[in-house]
Amino acid sequence: MRKTWDPKGLKVTRLSNPKMVKIIEFAVENGDPVLMENMENSIDAVIAPVYGRAIVKKGKSKYIKMGDKELSLNPNFNLFLHTKLSNPHYPPEIQAECTLINFTVTESGLEDQLLSLVVKKERPDLASQKEELIQQQNGFKIKLAELEAGLLHQLATAEGDILENIELIESLEFSKKLSSEITEKVEIAKETEININVASEFYRPAASRGALVFFLLMELTKIHSFYKFSLGSFIIVVNRAIDIVAERMNPKKKEAVEAEEGAEGEEEKPEEDEEEEADGEMTPRTLKKRVDALTESITF
Repeated sequence: MRKTWDPKGLKVTRLSNPKMVKIIEFAVENGDPVLMENMENSIDAVIAPVYGRAIVKKGKSKYIKMGDKELSLNPNFNLFLHTKLSNPHYPPEIQAECTLINFTVTESGLEDQLLSLVVKKERPDLASQKEELIQQQNGFKIKLAELEAGLLHQLATAEGDILENIELIESLEFSKKLSSEITEKVEIAKETEININVASEFYRPAASRGALVFFLLMELTKIHSFYKFSLGSFIIVVNRAIDIVAERMNPKKKEAVEAEEGAEGEEEKPEEDEEEEADGEMTPRTLKKRVDALTESITF
């Protein structure tokens, strides 16, 4: 959130800040976004007119009354309330007046996140293909929406007999042809997405183990508050574990070591290395060994 709103002049404050009211008053009039962090279950009534949208219209201008002041409301003003409470209990009026977004990590959500991380590190080709595929599918949706809007506009503004409007008929034929091409590409993209997901699922055990380990670590806080770990630090550990496995099992590095050992070392090369293909793709046996190594590295 800070990365998104910092360029727009994000102001960060807390309810305990003695200058909190002045910061909000200044932001309301100047259109700066405000982030109030570490909120508790109770919210100061001073900011109630702001999150309650107690707006008064005077002519073309809008005002918010805070205390004994009437503040001119800038349309660019945004207020974000942040809490670290895992299960906050706010009054119904606050839940009705605010949009609640739960950023709490679930085990299945973290597993998908770690799977994406592992695939991005282990198979960057699959990760880039999936990103391109998502962008392509979004582009198809936008193009179809534009075609539909264009056709509706042409039909609404057409004059006289539609069957005699050659320009409109040609436009309809072109739209139909383009729509058919896009539909075919969408079907191809769906098949490609299935193949990418199947290839990514091979790394699911490592991601599942990572999610399990994180939530086990989170349970340690019940023993003592000293055992508290952030998700960011855990992601760093997972990245390090993946890098360790990559360094240990990198085929190119193995070949360099074996070249130094001489011809005898080449004759005694194990069967597992012979199974590895020249183009760098791993056989099912080698892939299973690598996933097992990733799972073990993430665990320990």
